[in-house]
Amino acid sequence: MNWSLMIESIPALLYGALVTVHLLALTLVFGAMLALPLGIAAARGRAPIRLPVMGYITFFRGTPLLVQVFLVYYGLSQFPAVRASFLWPVLREAWFCALLTLALHTAAYTANILRGAILAIPDGQREAALASGMRPYLIYRLVILPQALRIGLPAYGNEMISMMKATSLASTITIMELTGTANTIVARTYAPYEVFISAALIYLCIAFGLARFARAAEARLSRHMRPAVEAKEKFRSAPAHA
Repeated sequence: MNWSLMIESIPALLYGALVTVHLLALTLVFGAMLALPLGIAAARGRAPIRLPVMGYITFFRGTPLLVQVFLVYYGLSQFPAVRASFLWPVLREAWFCALLTLALHTAAYTANILRGAILAIPDGQREAALASGMRPYLIYRLVILPQALRIGLPAYGNEMISMMKATSLASTITIMELTGTANTIVARTYAPYEVFISAALIYLCIAFGLARFARAAEARLSRHMRPAVEAKEKFRSAPAHA
């Protein structure tokens, strides 16, 4: 084990990790913005809207992410209309192609998580809100979505970690994130074992941070349930009287 090489590689790998975190953060933000209307449409939309949304979700969940990256990066340039459009200066850049693909991919998974969470909420709550005169927008904002977020957050925490690992595929289209930087160092030093162990440890630290963030968010969203749970546990632990 070449410890000195591992230590010398850390600054470059940390810079690559910053690129990974930056790409991941933008992916999650744009993916969540797209997933919100898609999840609602998939759960409660009418058939003309729901069916195309479910087709979108099925496509991105059922095809490999690497294929999706190649379709966007190499495929869009095959269309003259795309090359002539105002979007071409953006779409010809590998960074934006990776961001677009990852955002579309995570939006499909997140929308499906949100769909399941919305369907898990009893219809009686929505009917009661309608009976009280609330508009559909307020019902979703005040009744449906807060509960759906709490229900879907554990699954979304896993999705965040999965997308963190998926950012490594951006290295296949020349983006020097953590995996791309590690590949470059390996090509120069011929020491894959030490370099990739260092990269794996950095990935592990990022995943640990994401897991802690998801757990803290889940605890905050469920804080109103804590007194009832504590009271139940106190009742169970109380000694029985003869």
